[in-house]
Amino acid sequence: MTAHPSPDHHPSSRPSGPQRSSLPPFGARLRRAMDERGPLCVGIDPHASLLADWGLGDDIKGLERFTYTVVEALADRVAVLKPQSAFFERFGSRGIAVLEQAVADSRAAGALVLMDAKRGDIGSTMAAYAATYLDPASPLFSDAVTVSPYLGYGSLRPALDLARQSGTGVFVLALTSNPEGAEVQHAVRADGASVAATMLDHLKAENARDAAPMGSYGAVVGATLGDTLAAAGADLAIGGPLLAPGIGAQGATAADLPKVFGAAVANVVPNVSRGVLKHGPDVAALRESAARFAGEVRDAVASARG
Repeated sequence: MTAHPSPDHHPSSRPSGPQRSSLPPFGARLRRAMDERGPLCVGIDPHASLLADWGLGDDIKGLERFTYTVVEALADRVAVLKPQSAFFERFGSRGIAVLEQAVADSRAAGALVLMDAKRGDIGSTMAAYAATYLDPASPLFSDAVTVSPYLGYGSLRPALDLARQSGTGVFVLALTSNPEGAEVQHAVRADGASVAATMLDHLKAENARDAAPMGSYGAVVGATLGDTLAAAGADLAIGGPLLAPGIGAQGATAADLPKVFGAAVANVVPNVSRGVLKHGPDVAALRESAARFAGEVRDAVASARG
């Protein structure tokens, strides 16, 4: 296993301000990664029960072993790795140090890193969140980040603009698979459109500026939602990627994707976490599981295209 610095390290300096990146747009990079490595995003979710399943302690050493094993196994072969920030934050600064290293190592091995942070705020606070994950000068610089729009889509403008500047991406929570989400996302506005449909329309407009071969502004849409997408009046043809949690342990399968996402299925990035991670700490088993899921998704998309 690759040697890593102690999780006690701290960055020597803070970024002084947003820095411009020479990266191509995230949407183009994601399309290439999906075509070359298979359309799959694997979560890095070191929650306590999974650490225990791996025979690891719920402590910094367990976190470090778990995280670096997943990166070693998958970063050179899957399109996207999605660390869940909360599972690192709970260990304080030492957990963040492990996250920083995982992000750097994953990107160095060719995986795109989608930071699952679900940040959402207004003004200078939202700008600070954006700089944390989308500024190339930041120790946590990632290829994309998840954000919550429920202080109003316009509140996301600092992240949307910095993503365009830095060649990164943003995934906006639109139609999530948790039952509680419907009370907000399915709510109907005065103009008759649901809140979720409004978010998707905003993203379509965002992507219209640079949608070839795929826009950089994505939506999070649960793969388990099925017919409820139609009930929300959801037009998934946003010109950008659709992050689809729910494959594997949550019950959805690759074969369900064409039915759920229709003509937009080619832009779906299915997310699998427990379905792959349960096979650790065996590196070969992790790789085999990820390859199997990616192959199933590729076959489902090809079948839908005819």
